[in-house]
Amino acid sequence: MLDYRLIRNSPELVKESLTRRGDDPSKVDEWLAVDQRWRELTTDVETLTAEQNRLSKEIPQRKKAGEDTEPLLARLRVLSDEIKQKEGEKREREQQREALLLLFPNIPHSTTPIGSDATQNVEIRRGGQPHPMSFEPKPHWEIAETLGLIDFERGAKISGSGFVVYTALGARLERALLNFMLDLHIREHGYSEVWTPFLVRPEVMVGTGQLPKFEEEMYACKDDPLYLIPTAEVPVTNLYRDEILDAQNLPIYHVAYSPCFRREAGAAGRQTRGLLRLHQFNKVELVKLTLPETSYDEHERLLRDAETVLQRLELPYRIVALCTGDLGFAAAKCYDLEVWSPGVQQWLEVSSCSNFEEFQARRANIRFRREATAKPEFVHTLNASGVATPRLMSAILENYQQPDGSLLIPEALRPYMNGMERIEPTA
Repeated sequence: MLDYRLIRNSPELVKESLTRRGDDPSKVDEWLAVDQRWRELTTDVETLTAEQNRLSKEIPQRKKAGEDTEPLLARLRVLSDEIKQKEGEKREREQQREALLLLFPNIPHSTTPIGSDATQNVEIRRGGQPHPMSFEPKPHWEIAETLGLIDFERGAKISGSGFVVYTALGARLERALLNFMLDLHIREHGYSEVWTPFLVRPEVMVGTGQLPKFEEEMYACKDDPLYLIPTAEVPVTNLYRDEILDAQNLPIYHVAYSPCFRREAGAAGRQTRGLLRLHQFNKVELVKLTLPETSYDEHERLLRDAETVLQRLELPYRIVALCTGDLGFAAAKCYDLEVWSPGVQQWLEVSSCSNFEEFQARRANIRFRREATAKPEFVHTLNASGVATPRLMSAILENYQQPDGSLLIPEALRPYMNGMERIEPTA
């Protein structure tokens, strides 16, 4: 959430930010109009209340002096009605003001490239080497079916399109990926693991920016005020909502596994076939809470931590900086990590690495004190997928496929597969 004082004092800056994001700058004027009316009502209520208090003190004195107090009592009744009416309108305007404020995206950082859409994202660097292939690579869904790793039909039968069932060695390979990533981030990158609920309250979704803007993309419970999480970022960041942390305990690094639930799944077709877009998928998430002055150094470290996963799996990848028109709602700056999948001939995003600055912390009221007597300040929050498994799995299947139809297992995963080096086609 933006600081309301920024909109009030620097409206043109906020309008420019919205324009660069491809958003509607007129929402600034709408918010300012509501804010102005709220301020006017606040002044009116204070003025009327002051008169009410003065008359309330004056009436006993006049009664004692034997004066007629009926005109003053009549005025008090009028004041009471006016105050009640204006306080009611003030509450309405305050609620409207807060609701509109939640719809403002974050201000892009000065180093975020300016652009209108994903075609104007900026490639930062590439890593890894394409796996040499002397044959036409197959798409991952064909490989998965041939090797008996994923049952797409039964997934759709029990839950509908956008759901899959990992089977036999496919389930084991998925679990190997998750354990490999968790161990890497805990043992080598210094993250503390947490295992959180997968259902959260609405205010928790508001805290990280999913609500109210993206409500249609969330799965909500019918009879309880709970939402299925779209990412572990939501509960992990909100572990510290409404808390004031000690600066000496920052930065905080957390890693968490969770299933992720998202209603958006896109249209059918080759671009979304197989594992490319699912309603439910697994992910290892990295979350940081940092001091404001160190958050961009931490952002670069976070990127390297996620990048290490792709390096250890020896996959070809690239890193792109998202432009303002493709930047996530809550992010001030974001890098995407993309792996190359030769079977579908696409770069597939497997991680978004974002710095939200104080945007989420302001919504979730997460603060810190530099000293015991210091004024609380908002922390900066960051997160990255470390990483999501569906597209990572598809990249592994397509990059490690062999001419005889078998699949080599990446060396980094073999300890988690009981030393297995290859998966052979089923008979």
